[in-house]
Amino acid sequence: MELKGKIIDFLGDSITEGVGVSDIENCRYDNIIHRRFELAAHYNYGIGGTRLAHQSVPSETPRYDLCFCGRAYLLEKSADLIVVYGGVNDYIHGDAYFGSMEDKTPSTFCGAVYFLMNFLKNNYPDAKIVFMTPAHMYFREVSDSLVCPRPMKKPDAKPLQAYVDVIKERGREFDIPVLDLFDKLPIDPNNPSDREKYTVDGLHFNNDGQKILAKTLGDFLEAL
Repeated sequence: MELKGKIIDFLGDSITEGVGVSDIENCRYDNIIHRRFELAAHYNYGIGGTRLAHQSVPSETPRYDLCFCGRAYLLEKSADLIVVYGGVNDYIHGDAYFGSMEDKTPSTFCGAVYFLMNFLKNNYPDAKIVFMTPAHMYFREVSDSLVCPRPMKKPDAKPLQAYVDVIKERGREFDIPVLDLFDKLPIDPNNPSDREKYTVDGLHFNNDGQKILAKTLGDFLEAL
């Protein structure tokens, strides 16, 4: 895919916002992508704590409830490409049901992925849509291989791999390319050395981790 001179919207959570990065201008992944491909412009819509699905009980931090499905209305209309990177907060602290692939509304995670992809395809018909799955994480002593034990999680909550799989399956359904960071990003914070070297807390990437994320995404976009 030729990206030189293009405009990209980045819709995401705290990783896209740059939590953990000490040099936003030079090390946050969207800014690296901008320089590498000589973009005309890019717009960062990263808000920490946000989820794809709606929250049924308001969060203690209201900002967390600005879900992706609601913010999709606000993206730059002239974008040639929209990159969506989220889902990990649905796994960590979202209180929506995981749901099933029959769901089509943001009241469940499965439904939220459907709603968001469908909305973007229909409302930004001239833009290429790309999703990234959550990457591996080990946050506050919880491995992504486990069901998150936080009290707001519903009985059908699952390990992070299941959230990744929904994004991939929905991508096939909507013919949307999906970069599977759970498989392709060469960082796994469950490994203590990776956690120390590339993250600040087992979830948020530091400068070096964001550089690897930028290269992984850039190579994926270039190959489209």
